[in-house]
Amino acid sequence: MIITHCLVHTTPEGVDEFIAASQRNAEASRQEPGVEHFELVQDLADPTRFCLVEHYRSLEDVESHKTQAHFLAWREAVSHLMAEPRTTHRFTTL
Repeated sequence: MIITHCLVHTTPEGVDEFIAASQRNAEASRQEPGVEHFELVQDLADPTRFCLVEHYRSLEDVESHKTQAHFLAWREAVSHLMAEPRTTHRFTTL
């Protein structure tokens, strides 16, 4: 299992648009065969900070996700909403 945390900091005015785009992406991502879990969470202390929590069956599934039309559309839709570049951390279960 590969677990990815994609950390995003949006501009204050971009929060609602980011949430809408990310929820569409998460819903479509859950339909991918290699995706076990995909959710968007928002920081309670700072509503401009988010984490996409993604669970994949394999590294190949992670790479496949990055080629999907819904991911490419999400990336394009949210790029102008970022207060800083997003960061991604990958983990594996032990």
